[in-house]
Amino acid sequence: MTEKQQELGTLHLIPVGLSEAGIDNWLPAAAQQQASGLTHYVAENAKTARAFLKLLALARPIQDIDIQTLPAKPDQARLEQCLAPLFAGHDLGLVSEAGCPAVADPGSALVALAHRAGARVHPWVGPSSIMLGLMASGLDGQRFAFHGYAPVKPADRARQLKQWEQLSARLSQTQILIETPYRNDAMFETLAQTLAPQTRLCLARALTGPEQWVATRTVQQWRKAPTPKLSGLPTLFLFQA
Repeated sequence: MTEKQQELGTLHLIPVGLSEAGIDNWLPAAAQQQASGLTHYVAENAKTARAFLKLLALARPIQDIDIQTLPAKPDQARLEQCLAPLFAGHDLGLVSEAGCPAVADPGSALVALAHRAGARVHPWVGPSSIMLGLMASGLDGQRFAFHGYAPVKPADRARQLKQWEQLSARLSQTQILIETPYRNDAMFETLAQTLAPQTRLCLARALTGPEQWVATRTVQQWRKAPTPKLSGLPTLFLFQA
């Protein structure tokens, strides 16, 4: 550790759960111990962060823990404000709304600034829906791309999915995307109607939760199968041409 790093705190990247499953099922004891001792946190939503902290054996009352919120598109001033405890020599925890912080998450900007300041960044092991879905899909795990959300308008969404399918065929690459849970049915319908019959499509629903379900079939097979229950449940969509 450099002298500058000794003057700064450490930014700890703490994963949170994807479901209501018990914390011991998804966060190792060492990560729980580290998270329980931190006095400063940055989160997208303070209420969600407090719900996570209540699962831990905290070293102090939860009201004594400072939680700064990070907007979806933080400016430089807000990032510096969130990192103020780190610059003052305190360790700082970063949590996401679900899963691993800084992956498909605005926290990446905070991590980038911590690196520029010369602070130590420590990622802790925990659940990532992207990795869990890819692991369970049977699709190519060597070459893959995560796109986040597709366009909302049906025509734009279909056009974008077709472009990603062409990219998948050209690069032998798995394509991964998410959708707002209440729009899952519309996304599935567009995928089933738009993608080529032999393209393999995986649905990874409610990962780590009691309604977890993962299935990979060709689009042609999905068209003939009963419509899956997806509405309202966090779902990852993966496909490979």
